[in-house]
Amino acid sequence: MADRKQFFGDINADPELQKALENSRTVAVTEEELREQRISFAFGNAPANARNITKDSVRQASEHIRLRP
Repeated sequence: MADRKQFFGDINADPELQKALENSRTVAVTEEELREQRISFAFGNAPANARNITKDSVRQASEHIRLRP
């Protein structure tokens, strides 16, 4: 794998980003937010040339697909 210049030397994290990450650790994620994240993930992984796949079609399909525990 090619070496990445961004990983050479010291890495300085953005203080604002660090603060946002720390604050996010205490925020509870709702089931609805998780559902929307799953829908977004599925839509984002659909083929780019699939014109019949929309975020709404993924959302509708997610209502009918159930996984066993």
